[in-house]
Amino acid sequence: MEQSGSPFSAPQPRPLPLINHVPPRPHTFHLPAASPVPAVPTWLLDSALLSPAPPPGVMDGPRSDVGRWGGNPWQPPTTPSPEPEPEPERRSRRGGRSFWARCCGCCSCRNRADDDWGPEPHRDRGSGSGRRRPDSRGSDSRRPGSRASGVNAAGDGTIREGMLVVTGVDLLSSRSDQNRREHHTDEFEYDELIIRRGQPFHMVLHFSRPYESSDRVALELLIEDIVYVDHEDWRQEYVLNESGRIYYGTEAQIGERTWNYGQFDHGVLDACLYILDRRGMPYGGRGDPVSVSRVISAMVNSLDDNGVLIGNWSGDYSRGTNPSAWVGSVEILLSYLRTGYSVPYGQCWVFAGVTTTVLRCLGLATRTVTNFNSAHDTDTSLTMDIYFDENMKPLEHLNHDSVWNFHVWNDCWMKRPDLPSGFDGWQVVDATPQETSSGIFCCGPCSVESIKNGLVYMKYDTPFIFAEVNSDKVYWQRQDDGSFKIVYVEEKAIGTLIVTKAVGSNMQDDVTHIYKHPEGSEAERKAVETAAAHGSKPNVYTNRDSAEDVAMQVEAQDAVMGQDLTVSVVLTNRGSSTRTVKLHLYLSVTFYTGVTGPVFKESKKEVVLAPGATERVSMPVAYKEYRPQLVDQGSMLLNVSGHVKENGQVLAKQHTFRLRTPDLSLTLLGAAVVGQECEVQIVFKNPLPVTLTNVVFRLEGSGLQRPKILNVGDIGGNETVTLHQKFVPVRPGPRQLIASLDSPQLSQVHGVIQVDVAPAPGGGGFFSNAGGNSPSGETIPMASRGGA
Repeated sequence: MEQSGSPFSAPQPRPLPLINHVPPRPHTFHLPAASPVPAVPTWLLDSALLSPAPPPGVMDGPRSDVGRWGGNPWQPPTTPSPEPEPEPERRSRRGGRSFWARCCGCCSCRNRADDDWGPEPHRDRGSGSGRRRPDSRGSDSRRPGSRASGVNAAGDGTIREGMLVVTGVDLLSSRSDQNRREHHTDEFEYDELIIRRGQPFHMVLHFSRPYESSDRVALELLIEDIVYVDHEDWRQEYVLNESGRIYYGTEAQIGERTWNYGQFDHGVLDACLYILDRRGMPYGGRGDPVSVSRVISAMVNSLDDNGVLIGNWSGDYSRGTNPSAWVGSVEILLSYLRTGYSVPYGQCWVFAGVTTTVLRCLGLATRTVTNFNSAHDTDTSLTMDIYFDENMKPLEHLNHDSVWNFHVWNDCWMKRPDLPSGFDGWQVVDATPQETSSGIFCCGPCSVESIKNGLVYMKYDTPFIFAEVNSDKVYWQRQDDGSFKIVYVEEKAIGTLIVTKAVGSNMQDDVTHIYKHPEGSEAERKAVETAAAHGSKPNVYTNRDSAEDVAMQVEAQDAVMGQDLTVSVVLTNRGSSTRTVKLHLYLSVTFYTGVTGPVFKESKKEVVLAPGATERVSMPVAYKEYRPQLVDQGSMLLNVSGHVKENGQVLAKQHTFRLRTPDLSLTLLGAAVVGQECEVQIVFKNPLPVTLTNVVFRLEGSGLQRPKILNVGDIGGNETVTLHQKFVPVRPGPRQLIASLDSPQLSQVHGVIQVDVAPAPGGGGFFSNAGGNSPSGETIPMASRGGA
């Protein structure tokens, strides 16, 4: 059967063959290759399962985390205890309603006794026999005179003599069949039909008698063609690639980690469809990528709807998993599918990684994007407002806006028929719950083009995202009468670098230019002022002082966790007269969200600058000084302020830097072959002079290793340990095996190795539903230990 439309749409579970009770007098009929059939929005065609929501209260409050919003004591989110029993394993879809009976009007003669039709209203967990089970799509009820016998009937279920009756449908659905290979869905670990738009697909119909020229066979499908990506290399990267890089840290100290998206792993497609079911999304709406992506941005976080992940920025992860410890999306999604309960815990890169998995699995071209120096505007002013007292010391109780060291979200590609012309292409979707949109914690899709030009009246959520990438940092000083005056506007402090993984390589791709015009250009200033005019402080740019003889720059050495460090401020007099600067330095630790701890070290100094002179002011910081203060991500914030005595110029600067953590070293011991056991060695050296307690390793890789947790106990100060782990590859080709380490004393430790897997002898792949490994933890003895 020929499909028209665009390639690489959303995949869908196998449409099951329609089995008829009429004794077969088989005639095999291939539908003509040229038959014009509308393209299929395949996420519309099947529902993985429908399960009622867990009890209310299994989610955290919107302002519960001290690392996310200042001034609010954190209370651990409620998580179910004890954990509920896993829901029953889902039976094969062969026992359920057929694809055609569920999707095609002419094949949907429904038995009134059938209670498995369409979404069921959400009910509380444990509501008894009325609750629909995940495997209740249908039992073996297609018997003579039942559901299938209505097909080709006269409307009353009667099959008349001589009528052409479908006795079977072969959808050529196995992973080795033509459909799966040609539609690039053979990597899905399912033996069910998964097809994409815009390419021919084939099926074989079996009839009760020979097909005659007067017979008519009709197939009705739906049209959907607004997620087409006209670049083969983009489709390979943004739809088919199962792993990627996520960037974090600061603009000057960029860290990167490999993330296992695993969209083809067994169970992930079921989880993605379950998410749509859980939200109660109508099947008819699943062909609209605007609606689908908006629903996913809401459902990947747990607020409002008990979605996939519970956010936690407190630093206390004792009731779940430290967000830094995750190495991919598979374990998270399978846990949500298995239990129906939100998974603890996530932060922005975890929300974004899971969103990439879900949208790629559903066929939307999606990438994970990091914005460095990402603003969080809390008052819709579209500026980042920072308040200081008369001596230029930060007034933290007034500083509700924050600048995240980095923030991670998603771009997905689609047309926007709901917007004026010119706003198709990349759209921002952000599942991290920051602010509500129409009363729900979701964000996007928002056209990147509207962000670039400051068109903040375009839907969805453009004002908030614009402020994240292109607002100005405005410094306000308290005056003697208690009022505040703008003393400095920093125009190049927000959205300083926006990056994603490059197509076809592990290099960074700088995409800042698609989000904003060049900094300082006329077009960029126009975009900022256009956006600010629609904000809550439209006149913020009307009165600004601008005496700027003295320039200031902040430098921090490449600091390593566990070692001493030095921060420096460089002052330059660009004027023709001597200048005297009173300088204040305040150092504190900070969460990556911009929420700071108390100042633990400060320095004050007066510097006299001759015309054209440059002076460096340094402040050393010992490990013993910052160790008690450390929070997640190992970041520090240096607030620098100064006053030029001669002309009243105010100097202000915030500089964030992070402490680097070590990498895990992974080495493959021997060749990797599908279906054959191989071994990997993991080596780690503790960089700290203190013991790491309760150390946990995670290991995961699509086609290689199902998510696995390794409990290794304690690792002494400056000690080196070596682990050996065996795994059995299930799919050939280049694969990524990813590992992480987490302990209360040290996190954000990762490692990755590429594994080139050879096909099994004799060809073909090896597939196991269980993947051969359980995510449950096991205690692993360390092979060797060494000193510093």
